[in-house]
Amino acid sequence: MYTQKFYPTIVISDVHLGTEHSKTTELTDFLRTVNCNTLIMNGDIIDGWHLQKGGKGKWKKEHTDFFKVVMKMMENHNTQIIYVRGNHDDFIDHLAPLSFGNLSIVNEYVHQKNGKSYYVVHGDVFDNITSKMVWLAKLGDIGYTFLLWVNRIYNIYRAKKGLGYFSLSQSIKQKVKSAVSYISDYEKELVALARARHADGIICGHIHQPANTHIDGIHYLNSGDWVETMSALLEHEDGSWEVYMHRDGAIQPNVREIQSNVFSIPQTSQEGMKVAFSHYF
Repeated sequence: MYTQKFYPTIVISDVHLGTEHSKTTELTDFLRTVNCNTLIMNGDIIDGWHLQKGGKGKWKKEHTDFFKVVMKMMENHNTQIIYVRGNHDDFIDHLAPLSFGNLSIVNEYVHQKNGKSYYVVHGDVFDNITSKMVWLAKLGDIGYTFLLWVNRIYNIYRAKKGLGYFSLSQSIKQKVKSAVSYISDYEKELVALARARHADGIICGHIHQPANTHIDGIHYLNSGDWVETMSALLEHEDGSWEVYMHRDGAIQPNVREIQSNVFSIPQTSQEGMKVAFSHYF
């Protein structure tokens, strides 16, 4: 029996259901321990790109179990589900905007609490590679998937040695200058968007980099992902936000990146690293 904790709003993104690297079981376990008024699923929940490929892009029982838990939240707690379109689940373009019962499928959303407004968007439309060069984005997706495979093998080895989980791709993002620059530019673009929409903050995903910080007077929040970081955004009743990291069950009030000092990564071409490692296309 799970002991549930209440949060007015929970935000998840980048689950990538349909891929073998999706941490669906961990996400489902987390959702069973909480309840909320609003669950925002901020894009790339279902990975349509991988499901179209066949092969290892398969729908599994645990993916269905995830949606069963979401439906239970709707049934037991009257939770409002806001499903925001991402680039990997862009097939819902044909549906959005659509609302029925407690479910809304949208391209963007405005979240309001305690007199503050947050503009909610997945974030891919502010990424020139994913929005204008889809073929290049899909090439990067192949490289990123390979990196996740290497990461899984490496963590099996670490587990045998009694060591904790380590995210190789997160380490690369922190150490390669082009990846760091990409993330910084992405944040600035989203902050500028929030300011243009006269919002107090921005809530996004897409780059698999959880964050809770202020940039130029705008509250920047990124829900991370459930492929690498296993993170979510939790809103408290006073309107404050925190980042939840599932690996240790900890709540991190000012997470910007996952710290690591294990690897030293050599320089490579700027565009190549943006495509392959900066985000999950």
